[in-house]
Amino acid sequence: MKEPFVRSGHNEKTLAEVKERAARFAGALRTLGLEHGDRYAIVLRNEIAYMEVSLGAASIGAVPVPVNWHWTGADLRHLLADSGAKVAVVHTDLLPAVEAQKPDELKIIEAEVPDEVRTAYRLGDVPLSGRYPVLSKLIDRGDPPADPSTTAPMAVIYTSGTTGLPKGILREPIPPENAADLVTLVADFLSLAPGRTTVLPAPLYHTAPNVNFTFAAALGMSMVIMPKFDADGFLRLVEEHRADTVQVVPTMLVRMLQLPEEVRRKYDLSCLKAVVHAAGPCPPDVKRAAIDWLGPIVSEYYGGSEGGAWVYSTSEDWLAHPGTVGKPLAGVGIRILGPDRTELPVGETGVIYGRPPAFWPNFTYIGNEDKRREIDGGEGYYTIGDIGYLDEDGFLYLTDRVTDMVVSGGVNVYPAEIEAALLSLEGVADVAVFGIPDPDLGEAVAAHVQLLPGTALTEQDVRDHVRRHLASYKAPKVIVFDDDLPREDTGKLFKRRLKARYWPAKTEVVS
Repeated sequence: MKEPFVRSGHNEKTLAEVKERAARFAGALRTLGLEHGDRYAIVLRNEIAYMEVSLGAASIGAVPVPVNWHWTGADLRHLLADSGAKVAVVHTDLLPAVEAQKPDELKIIEAEVPDEVRTAYRLGDVPLSGRYPVLSKLIDRGDPPADPSTTAPMAVIYTSGTTGLPKGILREPIPPENAADLVTLVADFLSLAPGRTTVLPAPLYHTAPNVNFTFAAALGMSMVIMPKFDADGFLRLVEEHRADTVQVVPTMLVRMLQLPEEVRRKYDLSCLKAVVHAAGPCPPDVKRAAIDWLGPIVSEYYGGSEGGAWVYSTSEDWLAHPGTVGKPLAGVGIRILGPDRTELPVGETGVIYGRPPAFWPNFTYIGNEDKRREIDGGEGYYTIGDIGYLDEDGFLYLTDRVTDMVVSGGVNVYPAEIEAALLSLEGVADVAVFGIPDPDLGEAVAAHVQLLPGTALTEQDVRDHVRRHLASYKAPKVIVFDDDLPREDTGKLFKRRLKARYWPAKTEVVS
């Protein structure tokens, strides 16, 4: 059996070498003055160095803060200040954005941009700036700590900021007595096991892939990192490396299913034991098509950065309960609460509250205790802002986000069901539905639609399709055809950027 490895592009290291370099990086952080509990920001694209930098925290009990490298301006300025990071590790081409927004006291470590990242993002030559210590040299010169920390560090994750400034989630350290239970839980729903191989197609700054590679490394798995996702390339890597398990987001499933059938068929994917998806709603037609193509190995989990996975669904579960995101994992509680926070009966829609297993670490929001209290539902339950219901078998269904719900003429309208209907319309590649100000209704429904190349649809086509599937009052009043919709690499939609066209100061009215 081949020794576990980590590969990115043409670069490959053994997992043991990556872990050894991570320990050397921890020693370098200590020479820069970082101690147990101190935080450092990671502003890197996907590559092997990302893992070395992230995994190094454990040796000295420091706290890595993954940063969405797309962020500039207010989002980035807020994170760098709010997190209290003492050091930022930054790819050379991302230095200008960080330098423009960083607090004066923040130290920078510069990371060379590897060939595979330059190729994926068409960056051309990116010479080192010469202004900061260089990551690779610090690691080469560093010594692993002589007294490595035995206490698992806290974790800081920032939400994607799709509805406002990102919120920093600070998780408590994992007590040693809880570590085995936590590893078992995560390994089970992500289908991780020693000796297996996975391909990592999503940005490593996001919670789900970050958890994936951290636990895969702990279990001794091989990992193939994609600098940037592309559907054809992903399938090629799965076949080439005989990947056992992969984690994707629904947008990636859509991109793969949009490949010509002859392209998909040329890859031998029989090695796959599990395709796990999360981080966003999956349209039912996409889920069914994925199961038809890949077989009953497509599973799904739902949860959030705050409390991890709450529910889980196998292919068989989903086919028996179409549309479900799953049933509570062992030790997890789910309640649906109404506006007065009383528990609702089966089938009634309300706000979803979850209670993680007892061994899951507690959390707070950095500098925002009020927000933590606001989401609390008592008895260990809290909400991450989603609306849904439970069926008679205990399976959970998502309806929408609390913040996305449109109140039009006093009636609650859930954009997610309109989006699902429109995604079933032939020629629609992507869609965003949200509320806009309306002088008569208070709010009206707007739909921004991205069409597949070569497709021609009219506003009336869109409205008629919605009316065929849903109540007529849910048909969008305003329809805009956009060339592209603003999504994160993780597939999350930045609706606030679209809403800003209509709600620039929460005062303008659209008639």
